[in-house]
Amino acid sequence: MEAQVPPWDSAGADRAVAVLKAVADPSRYRLLWALRRQELPVSTLAELLGAHVAATSQHLAKLRTAGLVSSRREGTRIYYRVAGAHVEALLEGAVLAAGATGAGSGTAAARTETAAVAQEQHAPARTAARRVRRPVTE
Repeated sequence: MEAQVPPWDSAGADRAVAVLKAVADPSRYRLLWALRRQELPVSTLAELLGAHVAATSQHLAKLRTAGLVSSRREGTRIYYRVAGAHVEALLEGAVLAAGATGAGSGTAAARTETAAVAQEQHAPARTAARRVRRPVTE
């Protein structure tokens, strides 16, 4: 018995590629990782990245266009969250794919957890260092 191969869906493939392109940037991946468990304002997300709010907003706009995040406004603040369970599945799939192709020991889950903890522990230090080096403009 032969396996059934579904017909090529050009529009579906284009949508999938757009999602992969949106997540392909390390800053956008980190944003999704931070938002996977909680809703956060742009200012907090910018701090986590060590980037300006404007740059962070541009990354979030690309993620929103790809259907990966949604937002709500509360006064002057805009809060972002992942758009659904499909985002968590996408992040998990990327981790599994990286574990299957990368070198190292341990399970993919263990490597992911170690990497996540390391990123979260070192993010504030990198943020402070970047702020010191930026020129002051008035």
